[in-house]
Amino acid sequence: MKKILLSVALMVASISLHATDANYQVVPLPQSVTAEKGAPFVLEVFTSINVASKDDAMRRNGEFLKQYITEATGITLDDQNKKGNTIILKLNPKIENEEGYVITIKAKTITIEGKTPRGVFYGVQTLRKSLPLEKAKSVTFPAARIVDYPRFGYRGTMLDCARHYFKMDFIKEFIDMLALHNINTFHWHLTEDQGWRVQIDRYPKLTEIGSKRAQTVIGRMTGLYDDTPYGGYYTKDEMREVVKYAADRYITVIPEIDMPGHMLGALAAYPELGCTGGPYKVAEQWGVFPDILCAGNPKTYEFVNNVLDEIVDIFPSKYIHIGGDEAPRVRWQHCPRCQAEIKRLGLKGSNGFSAEAQLQAYFMNQVAKHLESKGRNIIGWDEILEGDVDKGTTVMSWRGVNGGIEAAKRGLDAIMTPTTYYYLDFYQKPDNRMILIGNMLPVETTYSYNPVPDDAAPELKKHVKGVQANLWTEYIIGRDLAFFQILPRVAAMAETAWTENNKKDFASFKTRETRLNELYKHFGWKTCQDLYKEKK
Repeated sequence: MKKILLSVALMVASISLHATDANYQVVPLPQSVTAEKGAPFVLEVFTSINVASKDDAMRRNGEFLKQYITEATGITLDDQNKKGNTIILKLNPKIENEEGYVITIKAKTITIEGKTPRGVFYGVQTLRKSLPLEKAKSVTFPAARIVDYPRFGYRGTMLDCARHYFKMDFIKEFIDMLALHNINTFHWHLTEDQGWRVQIDRYPKLTEIGSKRAQTVIGRMTGLYDDTPYGGYYTKDEMREVVKYAADRYITVIPEIDMPGHMLGALAAYPELGCTGGPYKVAEQWGVFPDILCAGNPKTYEFVNNVLDEIVDIFPSKYIHIGGDEAPRVRWQHCPRCQAEIKRLGLKGSNGFSAEAQLQAYFMNQVAKHLESKGRNIIGWDEILEGDVDKGTTVMSWRGVNGGIEAAKRGLDAIMTPTTYYYLDFYQKPDNRMILIGNMLPVETTYSYNPVPDDAAPELKKHVKGVQANLWTEYIIGRDLAFFQILPRVAAMAETAWTENNKKDFASFKTRETRLNELYKHFGWKTCQDLYKEKK
């Protein structure tokens, strides 16, 4: 039956014989597209948008749809017209999924229904992506019924703005790109060894000192430097602006303040928080550094709690990402305060992990408890499993899939973001003209990932909440290269996050993504074009 529905979906798409016909072959692929009998709906200037619910979110959905129609076709709908056909946006509590929607296309009406305004918004995105991208006086929509909902509730993309700083205009453009692909989470990586990018009122030196590096390494760890100071940070007002901009598009912003490692930006500003007392400097090259926060110093916990108190005041997300990755514990092994803390807590090495690893687990759990008192939960990279972690923790499995499997066995939720499928800083093709971090990840591989196979253990099916692609920016220095690395691989991830696995088909994806690529060009996103070329 499912294969029949997919065949019908492709048949409906094939109805579009003219350039001014809508085409329901969109990315991500809806769960069900069914051709219906009857005359098509003809969109023209006299078409009106009727928002049945008058709350702000639904009104905004209507404004987005009107904007998208003009953007694609040049047609500006006449708000005062009452005689033409109508696109209706309405809520329907009978729809089961919070993000699900139903689109019904008839001669006189297109109705987009969702259980929530969020669901209606995703229906609007599907209608938007079905539009032809050319100036037209009218667009024909074949009669059809689209029933759709996401496979996973968490569909994320991470942008590292710590190694390289990105201006506000790009951040908003990035969010628009996420919305286009039905992605609902923006993971914002904000602090690093190479720069602290967050205004914290209680600790002004974090931005005065920690946001600036004196120079940056040239190429891939050459030992040569550009002799050019580099810096930048986001004010509280700017971060709140990003949160609002994203929320209007039903995207949650999850900030990441990485700890206890990747903290040279903070240590350069406040050296008393490290085991040696410094001096430290903001890192000028990439990699992992031995100096991390001192877990035996009470001031460290005070600092972390105070920073996070200001973070939660800006970001309303349920989750706060606190990193936990790549934290060498060599300083802790020789730090009198850390060793005294290990002794005080009675920590012992166990399950193949050292006493220092257990100290890191203790540190992370203390942070988790503080955030829990604020009504929040933590997300951490899969290294946090190297000890006994708080039960409310969600694990991002990045060093392969085993972290997610182990998290599920422990009863912890997991987000699957393995390097082998979802690291967008990797090369997409062999290219000796470009310096990137290394490794190869073609879009076909990204598309092939299935985070929860049919024969997966029950605990994995229960605890895997979604997937995420990551763009680390050691070698990503600006807008054009960022979009080149992101697209079309984010589209491949988005289809895995949204569409049921048995409906995925790479040949179909390539055809649909080729159409979406025209919209990328319209926005001036200089994306990798290899997918769209005919293979010789």
